Amino acid sequence: MIIFGCGLAAGTLSLTASTVRPAPMVPTTSEFNITALMRDGVRLSANVFRPASPGRYPAILLRTPYGKGKSATANYQSFVNHGYAVVVQDVRGRYQSGGVFEPINQEVRDGDDTINWIAAQAWSDGSVGMYGGSYLGIAQWKAALSHNPHLKAIFPYVAGDDDYRDRFYSTGGAMKLGHRLMWLADNMHAPGFVPPDFVKYVQALPLRDADRLATGHRLDVWKEATAHPAYDDFWKSVSVREHLRELRLPVYSVAGWYDNFAESDLEAFEEMSRHDTRARIMIGPWAHIFNTKFDALDFGKDSQVSLRTEQIAWFDRWLKGQNADTPSHAVRLFVMGSNQWRDEDEWPLARAKPVKFYLTSFGHANTLQGDGALATRPDAGVAKDSFVYDPHNPVPTTGGAVCCDPKIFPWGPMNQRGVEQRRDVLVYTSGAMVKDTEVTGPVQAVLYVASTAPDTDFTAKLVDVYPDGRAINLTDGVLRLRYRESLSAPRLLPPGEVAKVNVDAGVTSNVFKAGHRIRVEISSSNFPRFDRNPNTGETEADATRFQRATQTLYHDRERASFVLLPVIPAAPAEITTRHGTTIRTAKAAR
Repeated sequence: MIIFGCGLAAGTLSLTASTVRPAPMVPTTSEFNITALMRDGVRLSANVFRPASPGRYPAILLRTPYGKGKSATANYQSFVNHGYAVVVQDVRGRYQSGGVFEPINQEVRDGDDTINWIAAQAWSDGSVGMYGGSYLGIAQWKAALSHNPHLKAIFPYVAGDDDYRDRFYSTGGAMKLGHRLMWLADNMHAPGFVPPDFVKYVQALPLRDADRLATGHRLDVWKEATAHPAYDDFWKSVSVREHLRELRLPVYSVAGWYDNFAESDLEAFEEMSRHDTRARIMIGPWAHIFNTKFDALDFGKDSQVSLRTEQIAWFDRWLKGQNADTPSHAVRLFVMGSNQWRDEDEWPLARAKPVKFYLTSFGHANTLQGDGALATRPDAGVAKDSFVYDPHNPVPTTGGAVCCDPKIFPWGPMNQRGVEQRRDVLVYTSGAMVKDTEVTGPVQAVLYVASTAPDTDFTAKLVDVYPDGRAINLTDGVLRLRYRESLSAPRLLPPGEVAKVNVDAGVTSNVFKAGHRIRVEISSSNFPRFDRNPNTGETEADATRFQRATQTLYHDRERASFVLLPVIPAAPAEITTRHGTTIRTAKAAR
C-alpha cells in the first residue's frame, strides 16, 4: 500500500501545551526503544510515556517515519497529564525499527499488530486512539482498515484518503510531480547521497527514471507508480477511499484550504458522514503546516486554533466515555475573505447554489491585457480563444496546494499577475462585485476544447482579484485529456476533435468582497505542481521528447464554456418539509 505524506513530524500542527485547558503536571514514567513484535517477526521500536501512578490507561498512538525522538515533548506530556499513555513508534524500516521501509502493504498489518501489542500491556485499559498529520494521518486510516476492536477513535489531519489522487496523481490524472519527488528525495535517498536541486530533478526525463536523479537509486515504489498512471486495480486495491463505507469508528479530520490533501479530506468526511453521524471535520486557511505565515495574506489571529485541546476532548469522549466538549456540528470551516469560522451540518453545503460564470471574449483572452471576461450569459461574440502550449516552457506553479517545503516549493496564496502576463494563459475576469459574494464548495470548469495533440492537459485556476490589482489564487486543478471520461479508462482524443470536459479545480471557501472581481485562468500547464504533458500521446513515464500543441477553447452559444461556482445565499435558507414545517439552515456569512 503506497502511503506517503510529507516531511511532517509528530506534533508539528499543534500549538503549545499552554493553549490546552489546564491540567496538573503528573509524574511520568518514560520508556525508550521498547520493541513490539510484528506477525512476521520484525520488531518495531517505540517510546512510551505514561502516568507513574499504578493503573490502566487508555493509549494514544503515533506511528511516524520521521523519528520518534528521544524525549517526552510538551505535546505528549499534555496527554499524560490528562490520564493517557502515549506510544510513539518508528514505522517499519525507519530509525530504530527493524525491517525494510517499503511503504507497500505494511501499515495496515503493522498498525493492527501494534494496537494489539498496546492492548496487551499491563498499563493499558485496552482502548487506543491515534492522531497525527500527513504520513501519521495516513497511518491512522490504514490502521482503521484492520477493524481492530481496540482502536476506538482517530484524529488525522492533512492526510487524504487515496494514494492515487493524493500522493502520486491528481483527480485529473496528471502526476503531482514536485510533491512526490521532493518527498522521495528527502526521505528515501540512498545512504550518503545528496539530492540535487529541486529544479533539476523535477525536469528529469523520462519520468520513469526520475527517482534515480532525486534519490540516487531505483525505488520500487516509484517503479510501480509510474507503471500505473491510470486508476486501475493496483490503486483500487490499496485505496482507503474504496473501503470508507466499511469503517465504523469516530473520525475527526482536520484540513487546510491550501493543503495538497484538502479535497480528499473533505470527500472522506462526506463519505464517512453518510453512515456515521460521529464524523467531524475542521478546515482552515492553512497549508500543510498550519502555523505557516503567508506573505500575500494574513487571515487574522482567529485563524489559528489549538488542536491539542480538540484532540484531548475527542479522546476523552471516545476512549474514556466522558461527556467532553466535542463539536456539536459536523463541520467547522473558515471562510476566507470574511476571515470567520462557521459551523455547518454537512459537506458540501446543501444550500449552495451552483452558478455558472461563462467564459467570454472577442477572441483575445490571452494574458491579463486580453479581452477575456466572465459573464452570466454565454458569449455572443467571437466563438473561441486559442494559445500554444509548449512543454519546454510550461506555466510555472505560483503557490497553491503544494507540498512540502515552502522555501523550495512555495505554497499558499500568492499574487498571480506574473503568470497572467503569459500568452499561454487565458484570463477571464468578472466585473466588480456589488456586494459580498461567498463561494464555498467544489469548483468545476466545464470546457469545450480541442487540441492539435492526441493528448494534452487543460488547467483551471480560481482567483480573487483585489481592488489594488492583486490576483490571489484560491484553488486550481488539471485534466489530462486521455482521462476526460474516466481515470480508469484512458482514451486519446483525435487531434482537432472538440470535447466537452470537466476540470476539477478543487475546493475553497472565500468571500469575494464588494469591489473585488472573480477571475478564472485557463492554460495547459502548472509545473512542477503537475508533470508536463509531452503532447505526443505516448505514456508520460516513457516520454523523452516534447512537442508543441495549439489549444482551442470554445465559448459560443452551442459550446458555452463556464466555471461552476457554489455560491452561498446571503441570508439563511428556508426549507419547507412535507409536513409543512419550516426549517432554517445554518446562517450564511455575515
